[in-house]
Amino acid sequence: AKAVLDPGPFDYIAGGAGGESTMHANREAFARWRLRPAMLAGNQQRDLRVSVLGTSSPAPFFLAPVGVLSAARPDGDLAVARAAAAAGVPWVVSTAASTPMEAIAETMGAAPRWYQLYWVNDRDVVASLVRRAEAAGYTAIILTLDTLHLGWRVRDLENRYLPFILGEGIGQFTSDPVFRSRLSVSPEEDARGAGATMVGMFSNLGLRWDDLAWLRERTRLPLLAKGVLRAEDARRVLDAGFQGVIVSNHGGRQVDGAVAALDALVEVRDALGAKAVVLMDSGIRRGADVIKALALGANAVLLGRPYVYGLAVAGQAGVERVMRNLTAEIDLTLALTGGRDVKALDRSWITLQP
Repeated sequence: AKAVLDPGPFDYIAGGAGGESTMHANREAFARWRLRPAMLAGNQQRDLRVSVLGTSSPAPFFLAPVGVLSAARPDGDLAVARAAAAAGVPWVVSTAASTPMEAIAETMGAAPRWYQLYWVNDRDVVASLVRRAEAAGYTAIILTLDTLHLGWRVRDLENRYLPFILGEGIGQFTSDPVFRSRLSVSPEEDARGAGATMVGMFSNLGLRWDDLAWLRERTRLPLLAKGVLRAEDARRVLDAGFQGVIVSNHGGRQVDGAVAALDALVEVRDALGAKAVVLMDSGIRRGADVIKALALGANAVLLGRPYVYGLAVAGQAGVERVMRNLTAEIDLTLALTGGRDVKALDRSWITLQP
């Protein structure tokens, strides 16, 4: 991917916040947890399927929401939509997509999809995005909590690369009637002006826990909160009427020095008990990583950067190859560790290396 992308787009995808210690900590956490293979398990047949809130996947991962996929490929959103639909793997579509959610939904047809929501500081726009997602057949709303303001991303600053200002990654907004009503000039005439309006609308550090009830009242779709790293926050999410949480540090892109998502997963699952819906992302690169996350309590994981690299290199085919390879590696790891069903994995399959 680095060979085919300019420095600005590549670093936007690959980089993290500050000194990128959180991004590295995510990988280090996976290295600390070690699998405990069981022998002679008679597991010629294995089941990789999962179902989360009525959404099924043939393998225990979804495609994570990633904004500005047009930085990797001009038709990035639709290429990923086609790849996800072909594989039957659910995709969580980003608010920061460059393509309207309706066009993505049309491309995906009946394939499973969720919608990731950024709660901007204009509630009428938020409500409009939710209504549109419902109408376009998205079956859950994922509210991202950890990006109420963009992190300090040194690579982007050094490259002077902020795609939103250039009019990229704002397709959900420029196609939204409420957002368009906030513009004095249409985005077709002034894409950068629309980008500046979106950037001004993005920061919402005044959001509080009490505000979640407002969102809960506006949709009957399942709600999950993404970006949870503390047990007490996870409990408050469920108390607000949400159906689950996604343990995530945004791939290390928001807070430099934050806890690794895999380590936080242990705390969150212990706090919520066995029945709560808990997903996880940040640092997933290999099939063994997926097995480890499932053993520590995730119902499924979300895959981010790897599929974007595949997109950059080979478009739809690249995304499909990444998913195919990851699925094969999950299956082989499950086979060699004695597992039969990813849904049956628990902490007996894993140990923390001293």
